[in-house]
Amino acid sequence: MQTASKVISTVEVLKEKIESKTARVGIVGLGYVGLPLATEFAKAGFHVIGIDVQQAKVDGLNRGISHVQDVPSAEVAELVREKRFRATTDFSIVGELDTINICVPTPLRKTKDPDMSFIVSAVEEIAKHFHRGLLVILESTTYPGTTDELLLPTFEKLGYKAGEDFFLCFSPERVDPGNPIYQTHNTPKVVGGITPACTEMGKLFFSQALEKVVPVSNTRVAEMVKLLENTFRMINIGLANEMALMCDGMGINVWEVIDAAATKPFGFMPFYPGPGLGGHCIPIDPFYLSWKTKQSGIEARFIDLAGYINGKMPHFVVEKVQDALNEHGKPVKGSRVHVAGVAYKRNIDDLRESPALDVILLLNKLGAHISYTDPYVPELKLDGVVLRSELLEQSAVQADCVVIVTDHSGFDYRALLHSARLIVDTRNAMKAFHSDKIVRL
Repeated sequence: MQTASKVISTVEVLKEKIESKTARVGIVGLGYVGLPLATEFAKAGFHVIGIDVQQAKVDGLNRGISHVQDVPSAEVAELVREKRFRATTDFSIVGELDTINICVPTPLRKTKDPDMSFIVSAVEEIAKHFHRGLLVILESTTYPGTTDELLLPTFEKLGYKAGEDFFLCFSPERVDPGNPIYQTHNTPKVVGGITPACTEMGKLFFSQALEKVVPVSNTRVAEMVKLLENTFRMINIGLANEMALMCDGMGINVWEVIDAAATKPFGFMPFYPGPGLGGHCIPIDPFYLSWKTKQSGIEARFIDLAGYINGKMPHFVVEKVQDALNEHGKPVKGSRVHVAGVAYKRNIDDLRESPALDVILLLNKLGAHISYTDPYVPELKLDGVVLRSELLEQSAVQADCVVIVTDHSGFDYRALLHSARLIVDTRNAMKAFHSDKIVRL
């Protein structure tokens, strides 16, 4: 009877705190995932503490300065002023929290196996101040099994039992930087717990601030959901890129092919080729799945093949630049090549895994003189050299070739066509124009 009483007490106490919004919410990692989540819960009426190891980031947030494009500084400043949000580097605050969301990076090593060091470090710090009644939700993208193989044993060896003394879930982040329609508050939130009680607590928590919550049976399902989503995109983009390579060899406009195929009202979903994959998710997440399945003796052939094809695209772009310059009687070496857009996708400032960086480095190795324009990235450091964004039309006049790598909507493509001598378009940004100046992917 004492055990039953303890279970009811722990569940009901936390449930009441969440429903009354008196629960103290902690977010570990205040980047592209953590900061938007923190502000959503603060706007919903919770008192939110953000924890990050970077002192400069913490100091900026406490002054009301956002470092994430999708979170306006004015919003952060208001939440700080109203004492609904503050940031710290001190993990001892965990002792005062009721919920913790872990939103730290999960990069790949050069060998394409998971680097779990950020998760391990965060979990170790949380464990030092762990207490009964805590809800812990891992959001960092990782391989299936991480939550119950890494987090669960760490917390249970402290003498607590999941689903009774504390609650442990996984909920995959679904952040799409720069998306004007789907953001943290209205993107459906998947959550799976170690036990049914954990899942229910996770669902209850997210329901307080987000529009729709999708519970699944366990943490492994939730972990696999994110990997399926991004593997689906990575493989289909790989197919589009391979189609681009084939069409190029046969003198066919791949963009026209895809647009025509997209008129089919069933059984087809358009994906488009490009200079390579960028961002933290699509180029990386599928390899978490590939690594995990290899541990089980299963070969992830689609993932490996798509990764190979997508990885070739920056080289293909450079070949297109070489061929285009040759047609104009110029070698790459000594030519002035101007790159339009270096962020990994349009209208954002995120450089993570951007294919533009590979294109620039490859062209630089061939002896090209590189400059760039990106209204979202004022400065770029490559191989110890600092480049600064220049005016597009002015630089295009001076360049032997302009390469459109990221199709920001703020670029004046009509003016670019007028001022540039030669344009290699990797995004079909010049679709509306027909000119011998334009070389399309």
